[in-house]
Amino acid sequence: MNIPRVTKDFAFLAMEDEARGDAVYIRVDQGLNDQIIQPLHPRADQPLALFEMNVWAVIYYPELFSDDLYEKGLSCIDEASQARVKRFYHRADSCRTLIGRLLVRVMLKERGMAIDPSQFAITKEGKPYIASQVENTPVAYNITHDNNLIAMAYGPGTSHPPAFSIGVDIMKIKIPGRDTLNSFITVVGEQLTRREHDLLSPAVPDSERLKRFFWMWTLKEAYTKALGLGLGFDFRRVEFDVPEKTVRIDGEIPEGWRFSMFTVHDGEELYQGVVAQHIGDMATEILDCTNNKPEWLTIHNATTFLQKALVVLENKESK
Repeated sequence: MNIPRVTKDFAFLAMEDEARGDAVYIRVDQGLNDQIIQPLHPRADQPLALFEMNVWAVIYYPELFSDDLYEKGLSCIDEASQARVKRFYHRADSCRTLIGRLLVRVMLKERGMAIDPSQFAITKEGKPYIASQVENTPVAYNITHDNNLIAMAYGPGTSHPPAFSIGVDIMKIKIPGRDTLNSFITVVGEQLTRREHDLLSPAVPDSERLKRFFWMWTLKEAYTKALGLGLGFDFRRVEFDVPEKTVRIDGEIPEGWRFSMFTVHDGEELYQGVVAQHIGDMATEILDCTNNKPEWLTIHNATTFLQKALVVLENKESK
């Protein structure tokens, strides 16, 4: 969590310029015991109306991610991608990057698309996208990570090609380092609007203040990523009134956006996330999906996800 840097995920985005994609749909309960259910991947020929936004969250447990599994995962990606994965000093960074690379490859295989490094491109601002798309159902996707969680959102590309307007951000609910809640808010305060500062007043219970802040920040990040913007975007232009569930951009309620709020539990640890999508031709809406796990959210254990991904990739390659 690189607060108060405005684009904490663009550093990750740059290191994983191909790692923006899909995952194997394996439903996982809160105990992370895999339960295989019906395939939920949209096919390349699936009508656009049936292709909805989905989020896959992959929880990485370093102690369970064996060297053997790591090496097998590496064998499924091209040499250039292998070099990028191996360049990190910390093994955890390499494993997270590997998972990201595999996510997009599994997505392509599940949609019946060939895997070729030339398919992956990056906008001049640094947002990765798939260059070769089926015209009637283009895929928009975005990925984020924080601590031990990697999350990916994907859906139909409806506006602003070629990367399209979808962004996701997720954060672990904790105060970084030795900061207090007050000092933490002070550090990032220059990126908040006056209304947001009021909503984070010391009169509000600390537990609620902390959650409000992370909802504000993840929405700002998700919106910026959906726009495909790089460094330098002023987060004060985006205001999220959490209690009222209202978003304003430059003081005005925008048109055509959907913001979906969700949470992921990893034992006692809590992550909050937001997906920003530009749908177009609709009033902007904020969907609070935090009370119950939404149908569009799938949670994976990184170890079992990689095992399943290897099966998918090997089976597809052999056909």
